[in-house]
Amino acid sequence: MAFLATCVLVVQVGDATHAVPARAVLDAVLEKQASLVMPARSDRMYSLTHTRVIPLGRSSISVPILMYHYIRPAPSIYTDYLGYRLTVTPGDFTAQMDWLASSGYHPVDFKDLRAYFSGVMPLPAKPVVITLDDGYADLYATAYPILQAHEFKAVAYIVTSFVGQARYVTAAQVQEMDRHGIEIASHTVDHANLSKASLYWATAQLAASKTWLENLTGHSVVDFAYPSGKYSGTAIAALQATGYDTAVTELPGTVHSRADRYLWTRERVYGGELLGDFVNSLGAVEPWVDVAGMTTTAERP
Repeated sequence: MAFLATCVLVVQVGDATHAVPARAVLDAVLEKQASLVMPARSDRMYSLTHTRVIPLGRSSISVPILMYHYIRPAPSIYTDYLGYRLTVTPGDFTAQMDWLASSGYHPVDFKDLRAYFSGVMPLPAKPVVITLDDGYADLYATAYPILQAHEFKAVAYIVTSFVGQARYVTAAQVQEMDRHGIEIASHTVDHANLSKASLYWATAQLAASKTWLENLTGHSVVDFAYPSGKYSGTAIAALQATGYDTAVTELPGTVHSRADRYLWTRERVYGGELLGDFVNSLGAVEPWVDVAGMTTTAERP
């Protein structure tokens, strides 16, 4: 009932001079919002911004999903151009996280997006999803501490057969990150190209990866990233058959809906990228509502 009241508030925002809800209704909305806060690191996010939200009911919303690979000192652009472009230095990554924090962005994960599109919980104003692909060793050694220092959520797409190998995270590290704000998601067993896979082989890759991660973390894993961004209709059918709920590509874009959840777009963060280019990649800010102040905004502060 409190969230139905939220919808009433949103409608009334456009005519706030004529209809202001009773204080009791507003208090009920905020109390209900607070009761639905997710545990651990999301507490801080909602305690600071719970009155500024993207209200429930929108079929599509602008939420940048950022794509990272390596967070490490950059290799030579002349001898390893691909590695250079896939590498964001620790200094640049820290600067980008600092900018997000100081500019009022709030990292969320796919559980939060699922809750929003299911009508369970609004999103905080200016949400962003931070994803890191492949499970390199620097995910734990470098990216994870920086994210922890900012109290940021993120999503790590893990290639299960790489876990424990040289240059990759260990199983114990995956478990630790899973317990402390990093959503663990699937990236196949061996970084397979699913765009050319048969339904049998795609299903085997997806089911084996999902089962391994679920046994490791002790909970369901339903989010996925296509290796190298390559997908097909067969791959999507295999995702649905094996119980996945979302999948991300490497196509650019920031607007997402529940209907296109197996083809969600991402914004790649390139090595050597200027901070201004990073900011521009975030796209338009989804209009949010200040429930306490009875105002709306569609502009970047």
